[in-house]
Amino acid sequence: MEFEYHLSNIDDAIAFILKNARSKTILFYGEMGAGKTTLIKKLVKTLNSEDQVASPTFSLVNEYETEKEKIFHFDFYRIEDENEAYDIGFEDYLEQSGWKFIEWPQKIKNLIPEDHQKLELIKKDPETRMLKLS
Repeated sequence: MEFEYHLSNIDDAIAFILKNARSKTILFYGEMGAGKTTLIKKLVKTLNSEDQVASPTFSLVNEYETEKEKIFHFDFYRIEDENEAYDIGFEDYLEQSGWKFIEWPQKIKNLIPEDHQKLELIKKDPETRMLKLS
């Protein structure tokens, strides 16, 4: 399933993701600068978290609260080995209910849960993106 959007219409992309998501565990693929973190920040806000959303590049995981559930945002860009994901208790996070947004999942390919959805973000030009949700 594909969806093209202009950065000024990111809300349309968020609506597309939430309407079509079959899993609350979403793997975000895309080159550096494609906008994965920007999408996740907007998703967290749209899911009604009032927490300050920041990239977990150095902490590996940030946790956000909504009235209904937790949201976990993982960024594995800087890890060099899957054991670093084990060290933060990644498996324990997966057992919790709530949304899990995972950037750079290719760095933890042996730890990816079966129940997930893949979201590929493609930068078509400086202002246009293509989402591929599968």
